[in-house]
Order: sequence, then C-alpha cells, then structure tokens
Amino acid sequence: MNFFKKITLHGFTQAKPIEKASAALFLLLAAFILLTFKQYGISNDEMVQHTYGQLLLKFYASGLHDLSAFEYKNLYLYGGFFDLLAAGLEKILPLWVWDLRHLLSALFGYAGIVAVYRSTLLLANHRAAFISALLLAITGAWTGAMFTHTKDVTFGACMAWAMYYTLLLAKDLRHIPLSLSIKLGIAIGAALGLRIGGVFAIIYLVLLLAIALVKQDNLQQRWQILSAAVLGLLPAAIVSLLMMIVFWPWVAMGADHLLIAAKSFSHFAFNMNTIVDGSWVSIGNVPRSYLLDYLAIRLPEIFLLGLLLAFLFAGQTLYKWLLSRVEISLTLAMWSLLIAALFPILFVLWDRPALYNGVRHFTFILPPLAVLAGIALNHAWSQSLAYPRLQKSYLLVFILSVCYTICIMVQLHPYEYVYYNRVAGDFKSAQHAWESDYWSSSLLDATSQLEDFVTQEQGHSQPLTTGPYYVAICAEAFQGRAYLDHRFAVTENWIRADFFISSTNMNCDKVLQGNIIGKVERLGATLAVIKDRRDLVGDQRIPKPAPNN
Repeated sequence: MNFFKKITLHGFTQAKPIEKASAALFLLLAAFILLTFKQYGISNDEMVQHTYGQLLLKFYASGLHDLSAFEYKNLYLYGGFFDLLAAGLEKILPLWVWDLRHLLSALFGYAGIVAVYRSTLLLANHRAAFISALLLAITGAWTGAMFTHTKDVTFGACMAWAMYYTLLLAKDLRHIPLSLSIKLGIAIGAALGLRIGGVFAIIYLVLLLAIALVKQDNLQQRWQILSAAVLGLLPAAIVSLLMMIVFWPWVAMGADHLLIAAKSFSHFAFNMNTIVDGSWVSIGNVPRSYLLDYLAIRLPEIFLLGLLLAFLFAGQTLYKWLLSRVEISLTLAMWSLLIAALFPILFVLWDRPALYNGVRHFTFILPPLAVLAGIALNHAWSQSLAYPRLQKSYLLVFILSVCYTICIMVQLHPYEYVYYNRVAGDFKSAQHAWESDYWSSSLLDATSQLEDFVTQEQGHSQPLTTGPYYVAICAEAFQGRAYLDHRFAVTENWIRADFFISSTNMNCDKVLQGNIIGKVERLGATLAVIKDRRDLVGDQRIPKPAPNN
C-alpha cells in the first residue's frame, strides 16, 4: 500500500501503526525541508554549476548556436540536468536563486528517501521499509547534504529510483512492461544527465542479467531471457540516451566524449589534499580504504549496526552452505540490491580513483546501503521475537541510538553534513582528523557575525575607514559577496584585507593572522572564524601556507 495514501485523514486512520509511523516520518521530513531550506549556506561549487545551467539555457535559446557552455571551465564533463532545471525555474519563481537551488536539491533528497522506502518494501515489509527510510533520514551525509550538495544528492536520488525500477523488473525479466522500462529509462537518463557515473546503473543491469542467465538450466532458457530482456529494455535505452543528450549535449558532440568523461571520472586529479585520520594526503594517492574509512565514521551508529548485522547474516548463510551444502537461494531482486550496494565499493578498492570530501562523490551508495541495513535490522527484530528480554534490549538500543543521532543533528543544524559518529572520536577532534566544512557553508553565520561586529563598533565610535572594509575569504569570493552588505568588499588581495573569514577545514583559517572576533561553533568544535586584521603591519599581513597538521 502506497505510503502517500496514509497522508489523507481516512487513509491514516485505516493504516497499521508502522504505516502511520512511515507517513508521519515523511510528513516531518517535508515540514523540515519547507521550514529550513533558507537556512543553509551557499556551497563552493554552486556559482560555477549555476552558471553552467544558465549557459546551457542560452545554448537552447540560441537554437544550439551559443557554445559557451562547453568552453566554461571543465563543466562540460558533467551533465546539466539539475543546473538547467534550476536556471529555468529561476526565471519563473520568486525565490532567491540560492534558496531555490537548495529547495530543489532537498526535494530530490526527499525523493531519494521515498525510493529507499519503496525499494525496501519490495524486498521485505513495512517495518523494514520504515527502518530503511529512517536510517537515511538521520544520516547527515544525506539529509544534511541534500540542501547544498546539489549534484551529489540529486544524482544519488536518480540512482535510487533506478535501483527501485531495477528491483521491479528483476521479478520477471521475461516480461518487462513498457511503462516500467520507460520509468527506468527516465531514472537512468536523469542520472546520466548529471554525471557519467550513471553508467553504474547500466552496469548493474548487465550484472543482474548475467546472474539471471547463469541461474538457468539450459541454453534455450538463457536465450529466452536474454532476448526478452534486451527487447524489454530497449525503450529504457532509447529514453535514457535521449535524456542524456538533452541534459548533457556535449557528450553527443564527439564520438570520444563519453570515454573522455569516463576517464575523467575514474582518474580526475589535481593539486589538492584531503585528510585521512589526521594525515594529509594528495587526492590522487588516497588509500584504497578511503571510502570505507569515511563510511565507517560518517554513518550513524545504528546504520553501521544494520550493515554489521547484514554482514553477519550473510556469513551465517555462507557457513551453513559450506557446512551442509544447503543451497543459497537469493532472488534476482536481492542480487540487484547487493550489486547496487557493493559494486561501487569494489570499484573504488580496485580502481583507486582520486577522492576527496569524504563520501561526497559516492553519495549514491547510501540509499542501497540504507535498504540493506534496514532489512538486516528488521530481520534481527524478527529473530528476537522468541527472546522477550533480548527483544526489549534490542528495541531500547535502537530507540536510544536513533534519538542520540537526531539530538546530534539538531545541535549541528544547519551544518548536519559535517556529522561524524563516535567511531571517529569526539566531534571536536573529528573536525581536525577528517574533512570538516569543506563547502564553507558556515560562512553564512560568519558573515552575519562580522556585520554585527562592525555595526556594534560603529555605534560606539567613528568608522576606522572611510571606504568599504576589505574582506578576505578562504572560499569562493561570491560566498561572501552574497551575504555581506554594502559596507564590505571581498578582495582577492589578502595582504590588504581588513578582515578575514574562513572555515577551519584543512587549516585554512591559519593562513592569515588577525585578532579572532567571532567563531561559528557546534558541539565544542570551531567550524569557522572571523579575524580582525586592521592592526597588523609589515610581515604580519602576509599569508602563510596552511599547516598540514
């Protein structure tokens, strides 16, 4: 039964308790988005991404003659689905463009949680579906990121829906409904219209089909499935290809463009460092375990428990097979989930691509991992029914863990995306041992503090300068210009800067000296600082490299 039906008064009163809980969860998420989407700071990449969307809009408005979109930085290596949509909506909706982008991105994040709920429901029951949706909803790397990670979460949501439709068609590859094939094509096309990583969804289909063929007894049965599946998926292929071309026209402008983008995705590297457990590492030399390390410290503890239980249940099944040769029987749908959850991790371990910003570039694996963890936690609950005391303890641990994570998220707001669990240690130390506010979202509060400081100062004395105050920002300049009023001018000449604003990520706050006049703090950790540099002279004003410790 579709959970949206529970939102109506009649449907809600007729629903079972767990279905009511699911409906309440999605209503709360919707309210959370609508009430808070204006509270999130602009991320580093948003200006270039939105400019790319505007240029794509010009490309189509000019009758395909204005090619400036494909000469703008390296954005041509990515699809413009979200950015083109945002640029179009900017012209018709009365919202500040950055608020509009954050709301739109959050709606994609919401849709991703819906896909997780529905995917789990296909494989288990309503309780498991509720748990999976809840796990993703309390994950800072998803819910905290869904307002500002406009490409990563959007891509993850599209991949989550591609997973859902793949689970549906896995029920019977011999008979794939046209409507299902088209829906799958739309999901994959939207993913490819964001980045080349959408190819993963196609790889999942190929692997699923390969497993289905291996499970058949003879060549005739294999040919029947292969021919029926290829024919049934043909509409999906056509739809996804057309969508990719529309949202990523550069890829159709050269026979080798798709390969160029794929190579860039796998081995994209530049002069930049990331942090792994306190050590600074070039993004091209991150350890193979980089993604696993960040998953272990970014996912809530209850999420990790679900994945651990899934691993233990899988080990138990394998042990029984080795001991008594009992046949392991997994449905194609379950194989599809395992492929979506594990293949990207195996790809990273094998290919070792350049990585940074924690799990950001692989946000799309969070939905299938949430489904897997939710099913495992639900299975553990079913197993505990025969042991009342164990069941009560299990329920208590689950509730306390969820409540603890929610409390942490509330205290971090609106910087939930910097969440780290207790595996990383206390939050303050984790902000220095791992990547912190890499989007510099805390500049939203930092600029407000600077304005308040100058207002208070001017109220007690004559201004110390007759012109604007020059502000250096360790982030993209527009992130400061978007919030600071007319009294301030963001400068690229840091030596002359009167004030300095910076997040503490990668020690950028230590590049310039100055008297600290404000901090953005959460849970005892400093996310950003504001420094007054007006009294500095000589060498004191010269920038220094950020210390790598």
